[in-house]
Amino acid sequence: MGILGSKFQSPSQGLEDIAEGTSTNRKHGCECKKRKRNVPCDCESEQEEDDGLLDTPRRKKLKSTSRYIYQTLFLNGENSDIRICALGQEWNLHKVYLCQSGYFSSMFSGSWKESNMMEINLEIPDQNIDTEALQVVFGSLYRDDVLIKPSRVVSILAAACMLQLDGLIQQCGETMKENISTKTACGYYACASIYGLDSVMKKCLEWLLNNLMTHQNVELMKELSAEVMELLIQSSDLFVMQVEMDVYTALKKWMFLQLNTLWDGPIKQLLADADAWLCKRRTDLCEKEPFLDTEDGLPFRSVFKHVRLQYIINDLASARILERDNILPPDWLTSVYKSQWFAMLRTEFDNDNGPHEANKDEFERSSMRCGRKLTKDGDYCWRWTGFNFGFDLLVTYTNRFIVFKRNTLSQPCGGAVSLQPRRHLAYRLRLASFDSRGKLVCSRSTGYQLLTLEKDQEYVVMNLDSRLLSFPLYVCCNFLYTSPHSDQRPDSSEQESARHPDLC
Repeated sequence: MGILGSKFQSPSQGLEDIAEGTSTNRKHGCECKKRKRNVPCDCESEQEEDDGLLDTPRRKKLKSTSRYIYQTLFLNGENSDIRICALGQEWNLHKVYLCQSGYFSSMFSGSWKESNMMEINLEIPDQNIDTEALQVVFGSLYRDDVLIKPSRVVSILAAACMLQLDGLIQQCGETMKENISTKTACGYYACASIYGLDSVMKKCLEWLLNNLMTHQNVELMKELSAEVMELLIQSSDLFVMQVEMDVYTALKKWMFLQLNTLWDGPIKQLLADADAWLCKRRTDLCEKEPFLDTEDGLPFRSVFKHVRLQYIINDLASARILERDNILPPDWLTSVYKSQWFAMLRTEFDNDNGPHEANKDEFERSSMRCGRKLTKDGDYCWRWTGFNFGFDLLVTYTNRFIVFKRNTLSQPCGGAVSLQPRRHLAYRLRLASFDSRGKLVCSRSTGYQLLTLEKDQEYVVMNLDSRLLSFPLYVCCNFLYTSPHSDQRPDSSEQESARHPDLC
C-alpha cells in the first residue's frame, strides 16, 4: 500500500504546485513582457511546461452513457412515447428501444393497430413470466449488461422468448448451464425443453447421467419425471456404481418416491421403506400379478424396460430379489433367461470368444455397466460380481495405472472360469471426479476399444497424470463379453448336426 500510495500522491502534489505557480503569475505579472520579442522569456518556457502537464490525461470516473440511459430513460421514463401495461404494472418506454425486440419490431413496423397506439396492454399467457422478469427484460433494452440470478433465470428466459430477444435468451442458456445442480437440474431441463434450448437440455442430461447413481439424492429422485428417467436408464453413458442390479434398485426407490410423495427421510432408509411398501401391497392387497401390470405400475413400465436384466440374472442373490419383488412381468424375465442360456452355450460349445469386430451400436445398447468409487489414492484390486461367461476380469488401480487382467489360474474365483487360449472383450473405461455441485472437475475416457487377452494376461488400460487426479475418483466401465447374435432359428444343417452330433 505504501508503494501504491506514493504513486497516487505524486500527480496530486504536482497539480498543487502548478496551481500555486499560476496564482503567483496572476498576482505579480510577468516581468519579461517588458523585454524584446526575440529575447527568450523564462516565464513562457515555464508556461509551456505547465501546459504539457495540463495536457496529460487524468482518469476520472464519469457516469457511463449506458448507465445514464438506463436511469433517465428506463427507470425515470423521461421522453417516453409509449406505455406498456402487463400483469397490473406499467412501464413508460420508448419505441426506438423496444424495436430491438422482434416481438415489438413486428408490431410497430406492420399495419397492426398497435403501431400507432400510445398505450399497449400485453397479454401474458405464460405462467412462468412475472413482473420482476418483465422489469429485467425491458431494462435489458436500455443497458449493455444484465445480471441474471440462477433462481430467476427461468422467468427471465420465458419473458425473453416471448419478446424474441435472442441475445438475452442465449445469456439465460449460459447461466443455466453454469448453475446445474441437484436443485436445478430437473427444473432447468423442463424449462429448456419448453423454450427449445437444446444445448441446455443436453447439459442437464449429462449432469444427470453423471450424478444420478454417484450422488443419489431423495429430492432429485422426487423431481425426475418418467420421461427423463427413461432417457437416463437406457443410456450407456449412465455412470453406474457397482453393477446393473444397482440400477434396478435405484429405479425401485424412485418409483416408491413417485407414488409416495410425502415420504421424508434419509437416503439410507429409502430402500428399506420401498421394500416394506412393496411387501405390504403384496400381502394386504393380495396382489399376485406383477406390479408393472397393475394400474399404479403401468406408468413405470417403459422405464423398467431399459434395465439390462441380462446382467442381473447372472448373479444368484440378485435374481432372487427380482423374483421376490414381483415388479417385472414374468415374460420379461423368461426371454432374458433364454437369451442368456443360449449365450452361455455359444461360449462353451460354439467357440464364441467374444466380439471380434467393432459394433458400437450393439455396445451402446447392450454392454454391461458397472463402476467403483476410489475414496483416496492407494492400491485397489476388484472384480464385479456375477457370471460373465467364464471371463473373470480383475481390475487393478496402482501407481496411477489402471490394469485389466484376465484371471484363469492365478487368483481364486467363485465361479467357473473359461480356459480358452484367447478371449476377446469390448470395453470403455471412464474416470471422473466432481465438485460439491456434481460438476465435472476432471474426466478421462478410453473410448470404445477391442481387446484380446490370453490366460492370466495383464493389459494397462490407462496411465494417469497425477496432476489431473482428484479424489474421490469414480471409475465407470462398459463391457461386452460375447459376440452380438440375433435370436434366429438354426438352419437345416444345424438341425441335422443337432440330430446327429457325430456327423462331420
